Amino acid sequence: GQVSCPNQVTTEIRRHGDGGGVAAFGAACASCPLREQCTTARNGREIKIGPHEEHLARGRANSTDPGWPARYRATRPKVERKISHLMRRRHGGRRARVRGVTKIDAGFSLLAAAVNLARLAILGIVSTPSGAWATAAP
Repeated sequence: GQVSCPNQVTTEIRRHGDGGGVAAFGAACASCPLREQCTTARNGREIKIGPHEEHLARGRANSTDPGWPARYRATRPKVERKISHLMRRRHGGRRARVRGVTKIDAGFSLLAAAVNLARLAILGIVSTPSGAWATAAP
């Protein structure tokens, strides 16, 4: 609920309805010796906090784990490659065949679902009668 500036002045975060907020240092910046290093704003430093700041902070903390770079490198290329396939291959991800954001979103979601189902078929994964997923028996 608070933030501090480089000169160790602390101020409250005024929350918005969406979960974000703003912390303004205003008058504290007027006589601050570090003002030149901190801000060029006429009314003093203002820090905006997004609604997802908590999740971002948790992600930053997780990325300091020594094993994180290896896990990230193991996953990221696969995800990036699949997005590239959707965009550049014959799936037609770069061209919209309809007009309007809602229809384009629905079309791209359908494209992604089709690619995922094709991938499940290649991997031999099937749905069981109980609704779970399992590897097809050889």
